[in-house]
Amino acid sequence: MTSAREPRPTGFAGFWTASTLGFVALSTATLGLDVLVIRDLGADEVEVGVVRAAQFAPYLLVGLLAGALVDRWRRRPTLVVAHLAQGAVLLLLALLWWLDVLTVWRVVALVLVAGTFAVFGAAAEQSVLPDLVPHHALVLANARLGQSMTVAQSAGPPAAGALVAALGAGSALLLGGAARVAAGVIVGRIPLLESPPEPAPRRAIGREIRTGLRFVYGHRTLAPLAVSTHLWFLANSVAVTVLGLFALRALDLGAVGYGFVLAAAGVGGLAGALLAPAVGARIGEGDAMIVGRLLCTLAWVLALLTPGDRGAVAALVVLGAAQALYGFAMGLEDPNEMGYWQALTPRELLGRVNASRRTVNRSVAVAGALLGGLLAAGLGHRGALALAALVFLGAAVVAILSPFRGARVGDAPA
Repeated sequence: MTSAREPRPTGFAGFWTASTLGFVALSTATLGLDVLVIRDLGADEVEVGVVRAAQFAPYLLVGLLAGALVDRWRRRPTLVVAHLAQGAVLLLLALLWWLDVLTVWRVVALVLVAGTFAVFGAAAEQSVLPDLVPHHALVLANARLGQSMTVAQSAGPPAAGALVAALGAGSALLLGGAARVAAGVIVGRIPLLESPPEPAPRRAIGREIRTGLRFVYGHRTLAPLAVSTHLWFLANSVAVTVLGLFALRALDLGAVGYGFVLAAAGVGGLAGALLAPAVGARIGEGDAMIVGRLLCTLAWVLALLTPGDRGAVAALVVLGAAQALYGFAMGLEDPNEMGYWQALTPRELLGRVNASRRTVNRSVAVAGALLGGLLAAGLGHRGALALAALVFLGAAVVAILSPFRGARVGDAPA
């Protein structure tokens, strides 16, 4: 008999394993792509911003459509195709790197392709979890996924950094591609009973998209949460775009040092994810998310104070501590946020609601990535990070001053 406190093990175990492999692919490929673009291809700050923006740009094109279509499709096959396609793109990038024919703009084109499949995969992934666990276990299930993500973030970047130092940036992309393909195979074997989707001809897709948007931005607590999250994504996109330039170019930490900086976020994230269910239960999921956003602001303030004139060790310690706090903040808030969204959203709207908010989040992230590159070129890396910290603070203030403060999953309808 399944405990009322734990996710159902049958389908969730396979989903958890596949998600973990996806996190490994993301953490290793992110480092490999940053090193390839910044070091190997010599991209300037603006080009780095364009590459980062390309990862999110597909949401501008197909994000809302993807949510409506995922609500029509069976979610497991959608997720399988998304994993396999992203894996194929990473393997192709590794091959082109090995053939020495990659350019910044070819990277942008392939990242756009991978990002398009990621849009559909994300909508399906976040919508399938409520079919695997009961509502009361959603925060716990998301915490388990968060713990896996942070372990991948902790182990993946140092391993990828060492691999890149020994074999080049393409090796990290190769590892990421293999992990994505394995994730797709595992998802295809998950035992999942999905309700047959309603016949598509009976529904107008434009009306479905509007229904999803109205639910998100007309809800008493989800609407301010969405606005706060949009601001968070703007700040995060600026900060993460500048981080690679700051670590690899301004501080000259190299691939291995950069890997350890990214790993610190994973270590902090694991601690946050382990505490997330207990903190959410004690003070409420809404307040747990607010605390996480305030800590995130503090983390980026610390990052911009990283010394650049005291040697690599001092820079690694301070920037690593900042990333550990950043990871802790995300580990604390992500399971509570995802559990809250999933609990308050009717199943028939999950695909559209998830895609609607992610579309706006990633659209804002496109602007943030481009802005991050421009700010880094115009104001310097520290100036760009300072502005990002101010926007992080604004995201927290929006949540604090709204009805979302004090919100709990237990208030959701059964």
